Amino acid sequence: MARSTRRVYIATRPDGTVPPTDNYLAQYARERGETIPTVNLADHIGQIVDHPSPGQKWYTDKPFSYFHMYTRPGEILERIEEGWPVRLWIVEPLGETGNWGGHHSPYWLMSQQIHVVEETEAWRAFGHRGAQALTVIAQLPDFARQWAAQWAADPEGTRRTYAAWENRLTRTRALDWWAHYRAEYSRRAAGLKTADQLADETATQAATSAGADSETLAAIRLRARCLVAGQLLHDRIRYGDYEKTVRALLLGTRLDTPAPALT
Repeated sequence: MARSTRRVYIATRPDGTVPPTDNYLAQYARERGETIPTVNLADHIGQIVDHPSPGQKWYTDKPFSYFHMYTRPGEILERIEEGWPVRLWIVEPLGETGNWGGHHSPYWLMSQQIHVVEETEAWRAFGHRGAQALTVIAQLPDFARQWAAQWAADPEGTRRTYAAWENRLTRTRALDWWAHYRAEYSRRAAGLKTADQLADETATQAATSAGADSETLAAIRLRARCLVAGQLLHDRIRYGDYEKTVRALLLGTRLDTPAPALT
């Protein structure tokens, strides 16, 4: 069989197994005690793999109906049952391919046979600035503790500073409009959603451990979410003075604790 020259992406669980294509059908199958077939891509690097139990082309009529691949890795986390972390693989679809997502999801691709080319860096699942976003998420425990200490040292002054910042965030809709739609346009919506969740969870845990009260915790969570969004979409919110103002709000450059340097 002639090899495809089109290389796309599949995300797997940390153990290398391909997750179901439909989480609802998978949950129903588990409740009935059924075994859901899968493939461990780590065992098939450089090999051609047939789907173990193919469904009807191209319908989701089984928990695992086909190999679900992505041409844009920044969207690949949208259908992962257990979320981050994942492993990311470059594969080549072989034989007939399909896409039931149509124009709504042009980055989807289905097939029932693949060639497993190689494993690639998992940060690419967030888009091409995934490494920067994950670096900031790893730094958030330290940042959150610093921000909590700032609130504890000067509650009234810090409250005024954050209130002014949140006011500008609301007026510009920096997070819920600019970041959201720029992520969609650049095919990083799933990456942004996952990064947002990770930022919120990481900051919440660190700030809570530092003894932050509810007001301080809410401010720290928002700042963490904005900072990660600003890093992930730094290349998409940068043209003209107004966009640079929006990006600065996301990065928290006017708040007392300086934002990390961009690379």
